[in-house]
Amino acid sequence: MKTITTQLAAHIAGEVTTLATCWKLTRRDTTVFGFTDHDQDIAFSGVTYKAATGFTPSAIQTSGSLAVDNLDVDGMLSSGSITEADILAGLYDFAEIEIFQVNYIDLTQGALKLRRGWLGEVSLYKQEFVAEVRGLTQRLSQTIGELYSASCRATLGDSRCKVDMTTNTVTGSVTTAVSILQFTDSTRSEASDTFGFGTLTFTGGANNGLSMEVKEYIYTSGIGGQITLALPVPYTIAVGDTYSLTKGCDKTLATCFSRFNNVVNFRGEPLVPGLDKMLETAGTRSQ
Repeated sequence: MKTITTQLAAHIAGEVTTLATCWKLTRRDTTVFGFTDHDQDIAFSGVTYKAATGFTPSAIQTSGSLAVDNLDVDGMLSSGSITEADILAGLYDFAEIEIFQVNYIDLTQGALKLRRGWLGEVSLYKQEFVAEVRGLTQRLSQTIGELYSASCRATLGDSRCKVDMTTNTVTGSVTTAVSILQFTDSTRSEASDTFGFGTLTFTGGANNGLSMEVKEYIYTSGIGGQITLALPVPYTIAVGDTYSLTKGCDKTLATCFSRFNNVVNFRGEPLVPGLDKMLETAGTRSQ
C-alpha cells in the first residue's frame, strides 16, 4: 500500500496532471545522483534531479505475491553523470535506487514512491546502458544456508579460511603493457598459475584502487610473469603502474593442501558421492 499526501492524491485524481518521474541513485561510496524525465531540473528534498540525462524505465508492476518485482532502466552515457569508465570500474555495482513521482508545479505535495531497490546487472551498448533494478523481494529468492559442494565455499583469507594473506600477497609494477586486460612484470619469478584466480589491486596509475580477478598467470624464463585479468579495467594500463597481487585459489582440496597447507580449514566435501552414485542401480553398479 502506497502512502501519499491528500494534495497529491487529489492532483492524481484530476483530469490533467503535471507529474514527473525522478530517479535517485546512491552508490556504495555514498555519492548521490538524481535524474528526471522532466524537461527541467527538479530540486526536491535536498537533491537536484537533472533533466540532461535521459532515462527510460520499463513498466513498473507490483503484485500482492512475493514474486520478484524487477524492472529495467536504460539511459544515455554522459561525461557529466554516468560514464562508461565508472560502470566498468564497478562504481555502480549494488547501488541503491529510488523511483518516485512528484508534481513539478507544486513540489510541496510530496512524492509518490514507485520502487526502491538495488542495481543488478548493467550492460553497455555503444553510448547507452541498461541497468536491472532488483526490488526488495529479490532478497527472498536468495539461498539461505549452504549446500554440499566438492569445492571450498570459503573465500581465501576470510574468517573461515584463516589463511594469512600478508604472506601470500606480493607487490610489483608493470614493465610491459599489452592491453587493458594484460601486462607483464619482468621481475616476477613465481611458477605459472601461482596467481590464477587471485586478486590484483592497482596501487598506482589511472586504475589506482581498482581490483580485478586474475584469469591467468604465466611465467616465462627471461621474460617474467604475464598477467591476464578476468575482465578489462576501465583505464589504460601503463608502464610503471604499481599493484599488489594475491596468490590464487581454485577452491580444490589439492590446491588447499599443496599451496596453502590449510586442509584443516577446507570448507568443501570432495569425498561425498555425487549424483551418479545416488542414481546408480544394480544393473549399472561397477564391478
